Amino acid sequence: MAKAKSDPNYKVIAENRRARYDYAIEDDLEVGIMLLGSEVKSLRLGGSNIADSYANVEDGELWLINGYVAPYEQAKTWGHEERRKRKLLVSRRELARLWSATQREGMTLVPLVMYFNHKGLVKLKIGIAKGKKTQDKRATEAKRDWQRQKARLLRHGG
Repeated sequence: MAKAKSDPNYKVIAENRRARYDYAIEDDLEVGIMLLGSEVKSLRLGGSNIADSYANVEDGELWLINGYVAPYEQAKTWGHEERRKRKLLVSRRELARLWSATQREGMTLVPLVMYFNHKGLVKLKIGIAKGKKTQDKRATEAKRDWQRQKARLLRHGG
């Protein structure tokens, strides 16, 4: 995802940082998401969480399940459910590729980041991922610690 620093419309709404720790991301894809007006207004205020959510192909459609969007206070009667299923928008070819990827053993669709793109539209980046085992997580952690230590040594001229 190439983000322009000077782009005033680009804004990250929610990020699933734990996903890269718990899963090995093989591929990622930008998808659109169908939202209600009160959901978009709530997202502009920054009320969202995708850490516990996942994407799933059901009946030939792609859905975001368990994604949280905070209620919008000004839309009292015509508000939205916080954790409803939200339809994700992809082409037929991409949907077929995602479905075949999830049919492989241990593969799942994990939302990585939700953001407003340069046009001001809400987009979701999902990753085709395989769950990491405990030893893989330890190896990732050790590598991250070594990188941090190396940077500290280089900074202090050690």
